[in-house]
Amino acid sequence: MTILSLLMNSQVVFGASDLASVVDKTRALAGLAGVEMETESNNTGDSLRLNMDFDEPVCMLPDQYEWVASPADGVARVPLERVSAESGHKTSFVRFSPDSYFPAHAHPLGEEIYVLDGVFSDQYGDYPAGTYLRNPPGSRHRPHTKEGCTLFVKLDQFDLDDTEKVVLRPEDQRWRPGIGNLKVSQLHSFKTASTALVFWPANEVFQRHAHWGGEEVVVLKGMFTDEYGQYPEGSWIRSPHLSEHFPRVEEETLILVKVGHLPQA
Repeated sequence: MTILSLLMNSQVVFGASDLASVVDKTRALAGLAGVEMETESNNTGDSLRLNMDFDEPVCMLPDQYEWVASPADGVARVPLERVSAESGHKTSFVRFSPDSYFPAHAHPLGEEIYVLDGVFSDQYGDYPAGTYLRNPPGSRHRPHTKEGCTLFVKLDQFDLDDTEKVVLRPEDQRWRPGIGNLKVSQLHSFKTASTALVFWPANEVFQRHAHWGGEEVVVLKGMFTDEYGQYPEGSWIRSPHLSEHFPRVEEETLILVKVGHLPQA
């Protein structure tokens, strides 16, 4: 089921009440709205693993950002998920200073990008704020910027069969009505995973619902709210498979949301 079909379908899926209760208690105890990012250890002793337990809810608020310099001058990152320092599964906010670049590199399992501000570029084109990009497995590019930019990036997380290259600038995005007064722009869908932009008008309240395959949200504008907390612009929230919440907003809010991509064990 795609995000578009879910948000346009009045029959919102609910998980089993007993499981939902366990998930709710786990999220509440974790203090989702203020939980700090924790580095994990693994069997190989790699202390750089971060938030790779997808059964755990995780949230990063803007006042918790810690920008870390990358190997490229003028490029810094806020790590959100990672399996190692410079390869493998990784989710980050990435900031390019004006006239900076990152060396040419390949994406063994693809790269997904949303341009938060500025203009991002590579040898194939220029991508202004609001652009959504997918570089398929095996693709390669040399990213750079003239004026500077900030990105949300998910690296090496594609299904190998998901080979579609996607470039959707703001003028290419198509908006459709959703449940209530929501507006939805579907960006990509493959198997169970789906990504979209969702616009919430002021004082909109959505139905309580479960996340089959989890949910990941970046708040692009406004303030997103549920029973666990408030998430201002720049927040990142990851909720596990079959977690539930009752979202709402008090002001106009725009979110980037991805569902169905987390482990469903």
